[in-house]
Amino acid sequence: MSALGQDLTDYLQLRRSLGHELAEARWLLPGFVVYLDALGASTVTTEAALAWAQQSSAGKVTSVGSRRLMAARGFARYLAGIYPDTEIPPFGLMPYGRRWRRPFIYSTADIEALMGQARLSITPPLRAATYETLIGLLAASGLRIGEAIKLDRSDVDWSEGVLLIRESKFGKSRLVPLHGTTMQALARHAELRDELESRPKEPSFFVSRTHKRLCYAVVYQTFRQLVDAAGIANGAPSAPRLHDLRHSFAVRTLLSWYRAGEDVQAKLPSLSTYLGHREPASTYWYLSAAPELLALAAARQGMDWEAVRS
Repeated sequence: MSALGQDLTDYLQLRRSLGHELAEARWLLPGFVVYLDALGASTVTTEAALAWAQQSSAGKVTSVGSRRLMAARGFARYLAGIYPDTEIPPFGLMPYGRRWRRPFIYSTADIEALMGQARLSITPPLRAATYETLIGLLAASGLRIGEAIKLDRSDVDWSEGVLLIRESKFGKSRLVPLHGTTMQALARHAELRDELESRPKEPSFFVSRTHKRLCYAVVYQTFRQLVDAAGIANGAPSAPRLHDLRHSFAVRTLLSWYRAGEDVQAKLPSLSTYLGHREPASTYWYLSAAPELLALAAARQGMDWEAVRS
């Protein structure tokens, strides 16, 4: 490990001890250190940080470059206390060009195809079962992928049918009740995992080929391969993402409420809590995620308006 690599380890440990989530810094900054090491740099300079951040843009409207620069700036502020020649990139070097992207809403057939593709194309039995179960869990629960990867065996309450999501986004923990069929699928996976992986190196519920916790970068790459192999959304304007499984869960839940004539406004806070949003306003975003959902919402408003007029 290089000197900057050790500095990064110390920086992340310090931030984590102070209660920071570090979701982005943890996976963005190792690439920055590799970039600096390749340059032979001993610390951060504004020129190097900007050049690294701009690598991701390629002329596209995206927020990745500005997020990279923000992560590099935080690391540089830490290094400035160690290396006097460290330069801290100023604010405003890259615009935060975030663009709203309509999520891909997976159908039941899409999810079944992805799970089937995992069984078909992944050779090691435990790895195939891991991805089949992981995809099914994300689709059935709306968990963030980071939350699913972070699950430990002790986080599953088999008697109550509940998952404990520990210190997720915004540092919040919550309980997530699951349908009985989902718990059965998790139980089948746990039985196979314990049979084929008798000596895990970590207490994680899902185990990788290295006998440790799953790595997001590997999960992301494997998921992309499964999507392509299954032919999901061929020709779609934007490729389906792993996070879209969470979007799909939220949209399906809202659709079912509208179709059942439920008071959606009254039930939104419960969905917000279930998904781990800070406030219901974040959950309202899903109302614009699917044309059918917008149509149902508009029709419901029209019905309510007619009721008021009468």
